[in-house]
Amino acid sequence: MDKLVYIIGKDTVPEHVTLGAGESFFATFVVEEGVSADVTMQVDLVGAGASLDLAGLYRCSSSEKVAFHLNVRHLCGGCTSRQLFKGIVGGSSRVVFDGLIHVAPDAQKTEAYQENHSILLSDDASVQTSPQLEIYADDVVCSHGATIGSLSEEELFYMRSRGIPEAEARQMQIQSFLFPVLSRL
Repeated sequence: MDKLVYIIGKDTVPEHVTLGAGESFFATFVVEEGVSADVTMQVDLVGAGASLDLAGLYRCSSSEKVAFHLNVRHLCGGCTSRQLFKGIVGGSSRVVFDGLIHVAPDAQKTEAYQENHSILLSDDASVQTSPQLEIYADDVVCSHGATIGSLSEEELFYMRSRGIPEAEARQMQIQSFLFPVLSRL
């Protein structure tokens, strides 16, 4: 299985991927600071045993506008998909995450997971997240979730009480938050 990394703004992201029996697609999207982007992708899992693993990382610090529009369609049974998108949003940046997992009536034994988590660093930054499930089969394991929050003041206090300067403590929190996606690179 090839592990692909797409640097958004530099690399061309496929708009449509079709996965047949036993095929897999493992990709990580990286949106660097200063880059505004609109990423749209549809993945169709059409053969038994197809597997999708997508992750994304975005770091917006000024006035970037980033949007992810993902449509994962499980059209055959026995397939899996995982999506994990995490980001740090500051300044007056705007991020949109619009994800859909569609499970067709014949796609029994599907496993599908979708997550989007963001940390806001300023009052002017915003994230609009909309993970969605559309399930028409009975024998599936599917979940979706989203969080939008800020850095933990308690964790910052703890690190600062141990002699770690505030700026370094904030960077440590950010790196820890992003680690599940960073570790894929």
